[in-house]
Amino acid sequence: MRIITGEYRGRKLESPIGYDVRPTTDKVKESIFNIIMNHVWGAVCVDLFAGTGNLGLEALSRGAAKCYFGDNSRDSINLIKTNVKKCNAESKSVIIAGDYSKTLGRINEKIDIFFLDPPYKDGLYENCLETIESLDLLSEEGIIVAEHGVRDYVPQQVGKLEILKQRKYGKIMVTIYGVPYAEEENTDE
Repeated sequence: MRIITGEYRGRKLESPIGYDVRPTTDKVKESIFNIIMNHVWGAVCVDLFAGTGNLGLEALSRGAAKCYFGDNSRDSINLIKTNVKKCNAESKSVIIAGDYSKTLGRINEKIDIFFLDPPYKDGLYENCLETIESLDLLSEEGIIVAEHGVRDYVPQQVGKLEILKQRKYGKIMVTIYGVPYAEEENTDE
């Protein structure tokens, strides 16, 4: 596992031992960042269920201004700290130990990009989206990138959030949520 491009390009990240953490593959990560490239520069991000910090560190490498990393596992928090240090990204990183609701509750600013990659089949996507919506954390043009199994249920809409894009990569699906822009009515007659 490595940083693909940008300031930290080529840095090898520490990987977890065992199967409790399932890092995003380089192929899927590259595809995600190709889709969201216009949102990353200067963005404030949250890597929720961060595991290794892989997605958040890739965003920082590509020009994001700041990233919150949240995870419930002590081992993952230690892994994130190690990887943040390997990239010299301490000044742009906030690491929060705790479940997703605790992490989201400690954020006091608008977020441009959320990365959601919870354990598959745990049904946490809808709860996360509802919490983000109820805390009003997403910036006006912000997006939520959810990685999930192709057979996992993800809601079509939660409050104002709707699916904007979906892409399939083998057994993995990437779903992008946001608030759709209202189409301007054509007033020419």
